[in-house]
Amino acid sequence: MNLEFFTISMLNGLSYGLLLFMLSSGLTLIFSMMGVLNFAHASFYMVGAYVAYSLSQVVGFWWALLVAPLVVFALGAAFERFCLRKVHKFGHVPELLVTFGLSYLLLELVQLIWGRAAVNYVLPEGLKGSLFTVFGTDFPKSRAFIMFVSLAMLASIWLLLTRTRIGLVIQAALTHPETAQALGHNVPRVFMLVFGGGAALAGLAGVVSGNTFITEPAMAGSVGPIIFVVVVVGGMGSLSGAFLASILIGLIQTFAVAMDQSLMTLLGHFNYAVTPESFGYPLLKLTISQVAPILPFLFLVLILIFRPKGLLGTREG
Repeated sequence: MNLEFFTISMLNGLSYGLLLFMLSSGLTLIFSMMGVLNFAHASFYMVGAYVAYSLSQVVGFWWALLVAPLVVFALGAAFERFCLRKVHKFGHVPELLVTFGLSYLLLELVQLIWGRAAVNYVLPEGLKGSLFTVFGTDFPKSRAFIMFVSLAMLASIWLLLTRTRIGLVIQAALTHPETAQALGHNVPRVFMLVFGGGAALAGLAGVVSGNTFITEPAMAGSVGPIIFVVVVVGGMGSLSGAFLASILIGLIQTFAVAMDQSLMTLLGHFNYAVTPESFGYPLLKLTISQVAPILPFLFLVLILIFRPKGLLGTREG
């Protein structure tokens, strides 16, 4: 492993990990404050990308960056107010089912409005090209922008929850809802704003990554499972755990994708001879890049076996 490979893979892994954090932070906040596991969270990510695509054609990317998350916020808040709140009293299973239904509804609406093919959501001029060059390899401005937005979002959430009156009200509504209600705070409205805010964070991730990667109807399904892996590995409801898990999974998967060596070759470095009669020989012939997509889920299984509460979680499961 040379220095160029390590540096570029590290930067790409950090940018991908921070994107995962942008996606998982909203889901983590919703679960920690409301106890709702939002199955449609990745769909809000998709909607954010598509809304930004349409807005950028009219008012430009930078205005779309501001407006699209607000549109997703309004969509998430309306869903909580008129749908999720109605089934909240019946427990977690109805909540999960109604968000599951919402994910399919949003997918069908996106396909009806924008079609089934990928749209031409392009980068603005200011984000095209490379930011700097490392060992002859360019690091794109777009990936650096994703990292900047994610870190700014992390700082904003922390300041909001720990340094403002709104954050104190949110935490009070979470831990002592009856007391907060008695003090004159509208707890259902707080939950509506929290759900809308979590959806807006997913929409923001869609805005800043949809033009870097690809904006298509399948984008929600491709990242949805990884989001839940991040939330569980980090610890259910732990924002710091979600950040740590996002970075770890981003680095693991990025390094794995870039490695063409087979498991057989790696075992050879340890003087272990592999023959066709060896146990698991067909699996040992696979390259690390081929098994990269399953590594986050393998990580999830190991976490559930040895630390069910997650890396920084406080509750089991």
